[in-house]
Amino acid sequence: MNILFLCVANSARSQMAEGLAKSMFGKEHNIQSAGSIPSGEVHPSAVIAMDDIGIDIRDQYSKSTDDLDKDFIDNLDYAITLCAEEVCPVLPSKALSLHWMNEDPANDSYLEKQLKTSFSNTRDNLYKLIKKFMIMNVQ
Repeated sequence: MNILFLCVANSARSQMAEGLAKSMFGKEHNIQSAGSIPSGEVHPSAVIAMDDIGIDIRDQYSKSTDDLDKDFIDNLDYAITLCAEEVCPVLPSKALSLHWMNEDPANDSYLEKQLKTSFSNTRDNLYKLIKKFMIMNVQ
């Protein structure tokens, strides 16, 4: 199964979802993430939130949908957007599109503790959504 997680910056939500799904689904599935306006980095708080549950996403990188392999896009099964307050990217594909509303955990006005809580809450929410998705779509 080919799964793509999409958000705007591809620095937090979609990166955490990619890491979680790879851990939960295993290597037999092709799971990637991208953004419509990639930030160029994985947010440090996303790395920390994933470290807290034993998943290392340091080797992942922020990328555009244009950077994805054509074969992956042509054979995409699911495109899952994770935006809330901003305009989500749209991917021209025959993949089934799903939308899981998640607020951006990166907030410049947050203090360090609030930022950690925000990223942990987003990670935990994504975990629940991916687990439910697995139960419904993987036999």
